[in-house]
Amino acid sequence: MKTALLVIDVQMAFAHRDAGGAARSCPQAEQNIGALLTGFRGQADKVIHIHHHSLDETSAFRADLQGCAIQPFAQPVMNEQVIVKHVNSAFIGTTLEADLRAASITRLVVCGATANHCVETTTRMAGNLGFDVLYASDAVWAYGVIGPDGVEHTPEEVHSMSLCNLDGEFAQVLTTADILEMISV
Repeated sequence: MKTALLVIDVQMAFAHRDAGGAARSCPQAEQNIGALLTGFRGQADKVIHIHHHSLDETSAFRADLQGCAIQPFAQPVMNEQVIVKHVNSAFIGTTLEADLRAASITRLVVCGATANHCVETTTRMAGNLGFDVLYASDAVWAYGVIGPDGVEHTPEEVHSMSLCNLDGEFAQVLTTADILEMISV
């Protein structure tokens, strides 16, 4: 089974948010994303970087702002593909699906930011499109939110609910260690 790693939105706007003191889940996410990158690169497996370039004038992810830059540890190397998206899903308005199908890739490993936004949206679409998706539960993170009902949800609760939304329906939720063991077989 041909597998590709999707590294989604590991951009400086999140590092800036963290540096500003925002509470978030999974402090080991970047380390685990690095481990996935090392594992895939070591096996010469396909790595695809997904970058968000917002068209919203108020977004920190606008292409002309520092927040759009890629965090140093997740920089694409050599001939790794970069897909630029303008919405939450990496499949909307991009060549991602066609590129994966042309390369006969049937399994995706997803990681990045944030668990409940772009990573979840891309995972849902990948599952609906028939890809076998492995979601790296400890290589994503979430921030707390206040729901429309006024209830405050911690970063850990948001992260956990995102995992619950996906597991068994759109993806198989696994740890980075389990995924690395699976792909090295």
